[in-house]
Amino acid sequence: MTRKEHDSLGTVEVPEDALYGAQTQRAVDNFHISDRRMPPAFIKALAQIKSACAQTNAELGLLEAEHSAAISAACQRIIDGEFHDQFPVDVFQTGSGTSSNMNMNEVLSHLIEKDANLKLHPNDHINMSQSSNDVIPTALHLSALSELHLTLLPALRHLSDTIDHKSDDLNKRVKTGRTHLMDAMPVTMGQELSGWQQQIDTSLERLEQTSPRLAELAQGGTAVGTGINSPAEFPARFCRNLSAITGMTLSPARNRFTALSSQDTALELSAGLRTCATSLIKIADDLRWMNSGPLAGIGEIELQALQPGSSIMPGKVNPVIPEAVLMTCMQVCGNDTTVALSAQRSNFQLNVMLPVIAYNLLDSLVLLANAAVSLADKAISSFKVREDVINAALSRNPILVTALNRVIGYEKAAALAKQAYAEGRPIIDVVEQETDLSREELEQMLDPAQLTGPSE
Repeated sequence: MTRKEHDSLGTVEVPEDALYGAQTQRAVDNFHISDRRMPPAFIKALAQIKSACAQTNAELGLLEAEHSAAISAACQRIIDGEFHDQFPVDVFQTGSGTSSNMNMNEVLSHLIEKDANLKLHPNDHINMSQSSNDVIPTALHLSALSELHLTLLPALRHLSDTIDHKSDDLNKRVKTGRTHLMDAMPVTMGQELSGWQQQIDTSLERLEQTSPRLAELAQGGTAVGTGINSPAEFPARFCRNLSAITGMTLSPARNRFTALSSQDTALELSAGLRTCATSLIKIADDLRWMNSGPLAGIGEIELQALQPGSSIMPGKVNPVIPEAVLMTCMQVCGNDTTVALSAQRSNFQLNVMLPVIAYNLLDSLVLLANAAVSLADKAISSFKVREDVINAALSRNPILVTALNRVIGYEKAAALAKQAYAEGRPIIDVVEQETDLSREELEQMLDPAQLTGPSE
């Protein structure tokens, strides 16, 4: 069952119950690339933008108050999560995102006709004072800023707090440090985890520093940045209205030509997300190594057993959460490559990769948030320390002889370390045998706990 809809190219058959119109249907017919659709956060941002535009147009005397109210009411239904199935346009569409912009305009037009019995034109009324070329970059920034602050940053703070609490619990657990995956001087597990926490905290700082630039919006630049068909006061009034709708502090872009023609800020955010993913990779990999074994590996910790690890080997349990996090982070790094290449397609007055940039940014934001929470709640907070394994390795670690460098010299210390390795004996026994140092002196000088900080 279909109905006829019209646009500037002619008549199109549209599903009878669809809220969208001719231009959306053309996009559905033309773009058979994937089953990927613009994310809910992007759809919500578009609706918020349309509502703020309607309010601004009414304030400027361009749109009747009744029409503005009807547009905002329809927008609110979409903001609240209704009708998201009415946005079927493929991510891989025209690079300006015109199809997604018109999809929203047409859905709002039909909703208003149903709810308020008003006929408002998708272009003349809903899209008044706007162009896809400023609406879509604005929606990209707004949705990314929203997901950053509502989803990712809280998740990273939760991960940081979880590591901090675990670090406090383990601050006196001394273990063998490792560099190049080889035995090195001792550290406490608290010190080791503090390194993880600082990585997460630094990622938080980086991402928060990008926020002010994300909050600068392209709206008001219309087609090429000049603001044609949009009043000069529109950008400032729009940002004031959109700030009230979203609860975020938003401002007009310092230069609208930059805001339309480049996606440098999106690229900056993506780079921050890639760096954050790299931090999670380090933490997840450390957990896998520390958990390895339990007999033939390092076996310093025991991760929570969440599910059977093998379909053929009974009793095997694998580090499933760190591995899931690693795969997630690989995807985020791949998304960043897509964003980086897409940001380079900024020609003259418009970047023409806007939908795919938005899709990948939002995907990375949600993936990282979910990975951070999983890592915190199902790996870090619950792992147990195998003290027997840690102490056994620590007591036989010849690298502790490093503490004697200033007493017996580097070359003598190296020879004794090699001897201890070769004979499989604790380093304290070898040093006592081969030097004039007493057992009491050596116990004090080679005490692992005393070697986890600067020399006196």
